[in-house]
Amino acid sequence: QGILKLRPAVPSIENVFLGVGSDEVIDLLVRITCQPGKDAILITPPTYGMYKVVANINDVNIVKVPLITDGGSFQLDVDATIEAAVSNPAIKIIWLCSPGNPTGTYLREADVRKILDSSFSGLVVLDEAYVDFVTPSKGDSYAKLVAEYPNIFVMQTMSKSFGLAGIRLGVGIGSKDMVYYLNNAKAPYNVSTLSLDVAKQALTEENVQKMLAVVGNLRQQRDQYLIPELRKLPHFGQILGGNDANFVLCRFVDSNGVASNRVAKSVYTEMAENRGCVVRFRGNDLGCEGCLRITVGTEEENRTVIATMRDLLGGIP
Repeated sequence: QGILKLRPAVPSIENVFLGVGSDEVIDLLVRITCQPGKDAILITPPTYGMYKVVANINDVNIVKVPLITDGGSFQLDVDATIEAAVSNPAIKIIWLCSPGNPTGTYLREADVRKILDSSFSGLVVLDEAYVDFVTPSKGDSYAKLVAEYPNIFVMQTMSKSFGLAGIRLGVGIGSKDMVYYLNNAKAPYNVSTLSLDVAKQALTEENVQKMLAVVGNLRQQRDQYLIPELRKLPHFGQILGGNDANFVLCRFVDSNGVASNRVAKSVYTEMAENRGCVVRFRGNDLGCEGCLRITVGTEEENRTVIATMRDLLGGIP
């Protein structure tokens, strides 16, 4: 769906860049497109925090156009994004995360195309770290648009669906010119032979089928167990986002039914410090008050998470 569909979607190997994880790709894209102290990037919060970190490191300004958070949809405010990008010539990159982190929302193709069809002349980057978890009938990788649009750049990774975060291998798909610049800007021999050997082995037909089986099981656990069980918990408020990734963004409320960071943070802290079970507190992100981001694990792991949270939430007034 993501890396697996690159061969038919991408014109040639000259459209593919390999980096030390997606974070190196993010850093290189900023360094080769933005002038420090002058240029800017556009992000759509709530989103992956590394875009902001890299911009700050490289002395690049940040323009924020929030996602539409009403009802927990977390879709693009397309017109506002285009207006902000076109009206500010300093903006060189629009960062789009699909599925989003922490939102778990797959971005609509019509919205992505509208941005690409606009008069914005900079780079439009699609971060697809979680794309393999999207239900195929709902959508797939935007790498298919590389042949249509010279200013799209798609990022993927071996860290999520393949479970190979330790080999630090990120994939970038874009125009030949952009890949050429990236290859000239990166450190020499940045990706190790050991990492490439592991990636090659992971992409054999046998291991791809294993990955697909794991992804299918995670989707089933997400949709048929984790989400239904979260809805039964004390202080449950709402499931937010599109649920298109390997995690669920869940809002918790106080006794008055109001989104509560106090409730969410107390559960997060107790689980991490004393229960040996880590979820992510995301209550400080835009539109995510009272939210925990809960990764979908094995059946046993999911049952442990639900049992632990039920115990802790039941004791909160």
